Amino acid sequence: MELIFFKMPNSNAKSHRGHPGGQEAGRRELVSRSLQSAQHCLENQDFGTAYAHYLLVLNLAPELKNDVRETFQFTLFKWAEELASLARIQDLFNCYEQALELFPNDEIICNSMGEHLFRMGFRDEAAGYFHKALKLNPDFADAKENFYRVANWLVERWHFIMLNDTNRNLIYQKAIQKVVRSGCRTVLDIGAGTGILRVSLVVTETVDAGLFGEGIVESLIHAWEHLLLQPKPKNQDIGTEDYGQVIPAGAIVFGMAVECKEIRRHHRVGVQEVACVHLAETVEFCSPTRASVNSEETIEPYTTEKLSRVPGGYMPLTEPFQAMTVDFNNLEELKSLATRKPCKFSVPVTQGGILDAIVVWFVLQLDDEHSLSTSPSEETCWEQAVYPVQGLPDYSVKPGDTVMMEVCCQDCYLRIQKISVLTSEYGMDIERENTLALGNEAELCSALASLQTTSTPDGMGQECMLESTEIALLNNVPYHECFNAAIGKVLSSLIPTRASLSMDIDGHDREMNFEKSQNKNSSYTTHDPLYVLDVSEGFSILPIIAGKLGPVKAYSSVEKEQHQIALNIISEANHFPKETLEFWLSHLEDENVVLQRPKSDKLWSIIILDVIETSGLIQQEVMEKAAISRCLLHSGGKIFPQYVVMYGMLVESQSLVLESAVQGTEPTLGFNIAPFINQFKVPVRVFLDLATLPCVPLSKPAELLRLDLMNPYLNSSNREIKVQVCKSGQVTAIPFWYHIHLDEDIYLDTSSDSSHWKQAAVVLDKPIQVQLGNELVLNIQHYKSNVSITVKQ
Repeated sequence: MELIFFKMPNSNAKSHRGHPGGQEAGRRELVSRSLQSAQHCLENQDFGTAYAHYLLVLNLAPELKNDVRETFQFTLFKWAEELASLARIQDLFNCYEQALELFPNDEIICNSMGEHLFRMGFRDEAAGYFHKALKLNPDFADAKENFYRVANWLVERWHFIMLNDTNRNLIYQKAIQKVVRSGCRTVLDIGAGTGILRVSLVVTETVDAGLFGEGIVESLIHAWEHLLLQPKPKNQDIGTEDYGQVIPAGAIVFGMAVECKEIRRHHRVGVQEVACVHLAETVEFCSPTRASVNSEETIEPYTTEKLSRVPGGYMPLTEPFQAMTVDFNNLEELKSLATRKPCKFSVPVTQGGILDAIVVWFVLQLDDEHSLSTSPSEETCWEQAVYPVQGLPDYSVKPGDTVMMEVCCQDCYLRIQKISVLTSEYGMDIERENTLALGNEAELCSALASLQTTSTPDGMGQECMLESTEIALLNNVPYHECFNAAIGKVLSSLIPTRASLSMDIDGHDREMNFEKSQNKNSSYTTHDPLYVLDVSEGFSILPIIAGKLGPVKAYSSVEKEQHQIALNIISEANHFPKETLEFWLSHLEDENVVLQRPKSDKLWSIIILDVIETSGLIQQEVMEKAAISRCLLHSGGKIFPQYVVMYGMLVESQSLVLESAVQGTEPTLGFNIAPFINQFKVPVRVFLDLATLPCVPLSKPAELLRLDLMNPYLNSSNREIKVQVCKSGQVTAIPFWYHIHLDEDIYLDTSSDSSHWKQAAVVLDKPIQVQLGNELVLNIQHYKSNVSITVKQ
């Protein structure tokens, strides 16, 4: 079906033939026939022709707009999906422009237009349509959620934190004023616009936690070559207006080795066995920071943390050391940074512990008088750069050992690489790095002999890169043990006559005896397997856990080839028959139909869904996925989780306020920036650690919402709860988290210490003063996957 475009006749033009009454009758007849044709096309899923018929109807009979609005919207959306799948982008937007000419104040069409724009990368334009939809209907949940999402893309949350950092703003102001008073008249701010003149002063703050990550070196090289006056010659007394300079003038980079359990559990898999599943030694898991060394892509070699708020804290293992200095007013030095040979550092260990990371911060020297430090001990808008240590045979260090590393600036990034430990044992120094750790010459000879006589098995040393949240999930032992117990209970209920052969229904030992299952006399061989589908996000070993618990055909939805290879190796290490584990997406032509029957005559016994994002929010479209899943379940089958309970509490937190919106003109030194940037403020803060969030609890946790995936009739789209105040103060936010119930007895707490999930919070527009004993009424609205929390006063 091709899209039909046509020009409508001028409705004001007078007919030169026929009676006006006959013309009206003809119009009504054409409208009637077109409506019938549109309906017929919809029944046949010919959305393009149906859309053309509706366009004709609405242009001929505008009085029918309200009658056909919903059907027209449905037709438009279905036809737009078809056009998008055919990559007919211009036709898609033409359709929306026609629709908006007919319904200029339709918030649903505006929102849908924004969604298409957002998916195609036009985020600025998408924001405009979402904003318009919200103006038309401030309670439109979909538009609200979409606007918050695009606002996070357009204006990252650190902008608010940065603008609220009064000390940063004030020190920059003083440094600029000092230069201007000395005679500088032409100033260019790099990072806030486009410069086209030659100038005497460049001001920039294009620095990230790793100093170079926002391109400050490349920007300043270009500025010195094309924009700035010549730098001031040394030892010459020349007026300020006669030479060029940069604020900041330079920086000193510092580093320190630390022990930090939170960093460790996000970058190293620290378990050998998870819920009776043995993780093969031949699979080496690593995080993206390690993969960046050999990657063809430009990947940041570090992550970032606010060390003063990291859960569980951190322990310094060395004294801080000076890793690098850089002069931003020296063009030749800036040019040599990328080609300079790495500097080798040997840093003595002063405190015994586990070497988890090298953390980096810097002192930004604006001039010879003013400086800013991003040290963990300073309260600034910056986080610290974290270089996780990976690939060592042993991470323990003690006083007397030495941490070795190389420091360089490569691919626009500060790199801390080739981290190793020099330890003294058996009277000799041994360097401990990503190689065999050997104690003496006899061991070395033995190892060499074994290397010469032992062949490397297939799959040896298979590297598997996981995101840091996926590594944290793999380290989350309670998560896997809970699934192990809950899956075992379901399988026990579905195969009661056979359960006693291999399972303990109390959940203590449900591991399948595969030798018995493979025996021809085993009763397992007389029955078809049960089908388990895992559509949780990312790398997951839940299908393997399910496969160990009974006669199961487990399907994984992992997409990446290296993840599939790793799961196959783990399956083999656990003596799985090859047909036990299948990769479901390889069976499908379209990912959108991932929830479907495994075979024409089979249904799923268990479907595992991801309900909560690691950010702390409910997954998009999870209730729609649950509705489809319920239709695909075998009798007695279950969706995991069965239901989710959201908890929240009242808190006073100035930190959350400062991270959510610019607070007046005081932090910005009198400049009225807040009204403009606060248009992009988002009331929901995500990726929070409640354990270390600076806040004062003003109430006990309260149950806010229950989402039942198995029994949706129990869900409420709107409820009010009363929360009693247990401490006087100002309510500024409502943090929330979840209990994810796999069944009535087994649940996961997303706020626990072992959780790979973070938490989120709703930040109020205005603080609410409360006294001990007061009650606040919270209104919780649930629509699709969106939840809004407001305080009734």
